[in-house]
Amino acid sequence: MIRKWKNDEFFSQIFKLLLPIVLQNLLSAAVSSADVVMLNYVGQSSISAVSLASQYASVLFMVYYGLGTGATILCAQYFGKKDMRAIEIVEGIALRFSMLISVAFAAFALLAPELMMKLFTNDPELVTIGSSYLRLVSVSYLCWGITEVYLAVLRSVGRVVISTALNTLAFTLNILLNAVFIFGLFGAPKMGAPGVALATSISRVIELACCFAVSALSKDVKLRLSMLFYRNKVLFTDFLKLSLPALGNDVAWGVAFSMYSVIIGHLGSDAVAANSFVVVARNFGTVLAFGLASAGGILLGNIMGENRLEDARKGARKLLRLTVVSGAIGGLIILAATPLILKYAALTETAMHYLKYMLLINTYYVMGAAVNTTLIAGVFRAGGDTRFGFICDVIDMWVYAVPLGFLTAFVLRLPVMWVYFLLCTDEFVKWPWVIGRYRSGKWLHNITRDNIE
Repeated sequence: MIRKWKNDEFFSQIFKLLLPIVLQNLLSAAVSSADVVMLNYVGQSSISAVSLASQYASVLFMVYYGLGTGATILCAQYFGKKDMRAIEIVEGIALRFSMLISVAFAAFALLAPELMMKLFTNDPELVTIGSSYLRLVSVSYLCWGITEVYLAVLRSVGRVVISTALNTLAFTLNILLNAVFIFGLFGAPKMGAPGVALATSISRVIELACCFAVSALSKDVKLRLSMLFYRNKVLFTDFLKLSLPALGNDVAWGVAFSMYSVIIGHLGSDAVAANSFVVVARNFGTVLAFGLASAGGILLGNIMGENRLEDARKGARKLLRLTVVSGAIGGLIILAATPLILKYAALTETAMHYLKYMLLINTYYVMGAAVNTTLIAGVFRAGGDTRFGFICDVIDMWVYAVPLGFLTAFVLRLPVMWVYFLLCTDEFVKWPWVIGRYRSGKWLHNITRDNIE
């Protein structure tokens, strides 16, 4: 089997893209785990407050991911067509939207952090800690909006090593600065939870500076803020047509997932603290699967841009096989990590009980997430089919999962673990429709245009 994969051109190309992306995702998960591990020595309230405040970053990431998706879809196909001018114009369009959203989020985090925290919890201590975190992290939002778009464009044209190197620098710096500011090392102030925010902001500023440095040395993919003002009606229309459903999809999913935190947040600090550790474990468990979705989307986009639609269909079939394997591996990773997490988590007895069973639920939950992410965010989007994912996730999350969570938690008042278990059925409910869409082949499209100026 391994020899067959090595001799297959699609598998060979996917692994070249996959390894840097997985490394990048691993480092991102490492930052989240470092936050939780270090704050574990500060106190349960700090873990819970930062976990809730970070939900805004999760939503913002979904926004950037949606915008980056529109850019990646177009840029990957135009790269297959060797049209670098179109890629530069698309990058400017994506930056225009990402910067507007970044400014709005940063302003709210700086000026109204208490209001933002009260949406998640009514615990005064968590509101106070979380508000100080949001004020300091607001600077990172401004930088993040630019870097995410630029790195998405780099990945779409195959520059995954450069993209990974920049993220590696930012994530490594973030972890080191976390330790410095949380514990007050090397003469720095001992800040606790707000230290996490300061470390994030400093690392994001440095990452942005490095993006401009890479752009100055690059011969093709530049980071030009002047392209914010460049007008191209055709590409702007195409970008909106692809990005708005993808953005709506990711935001709808991200906000709904944040609603899970609202539900859990009102079930008590024990549930919140346990979920904080579970999120870290799940992030590691899905690293490989989500990397496959990103790498597969880029490669399939390149193939469709060359108008090789039948090759793209065969490639998608191979990608799905890899995804099933990656989902199984992810579940085993969480299962293997469970005893270690339970040994070192400094939580109350009730929180430890929740943590144990939440981790066990996630050993199979990652398979559902793996298959859906690869198909919706990888395969379908590569061919410009973003509308289906939007409709599917809006119905699944907002008609099924979120109402079910509120009903079971606040009306039926079921035990915490029953509420959590039912929330974790969301990925499997949509499998019949997602797999049916994949088999139909309606996602196969070459969306490039000729004579872009």
